[in-house]
Amino acid sequence: MKISWIKQEKDNENFKVAERLGMEVHRLNNPEEVDKTMQELADKHYNMIVLSNEIAGFSEDIIKKYQKSKDINIIISPRKTEE
Repeated sequence: MKISWIKQEKDNENFKVAERLGMEVHRLNNPEEVDKTMQELADKHYNMIVLSNEIAGFSEDIIKKYQKSKDINIIISPRKTEE
């Protein structure tokens, strides 16, 4: 199973553990490139893409292309709550 994470460049809160474990975490300068990045990962046969809640709001393809796909799972990480 190939997994990748996507978050904004300035996001220092989400997916810290994945980054520390050396897993593939994409940091996007322009959040509007999320659909392009997801398509590139799908083309590379990634089975699961985890998006930060903040970046997921910029995607038009989550519902249109991937909602019923059996080849790829899209997970939206819940927003971090301030304590």
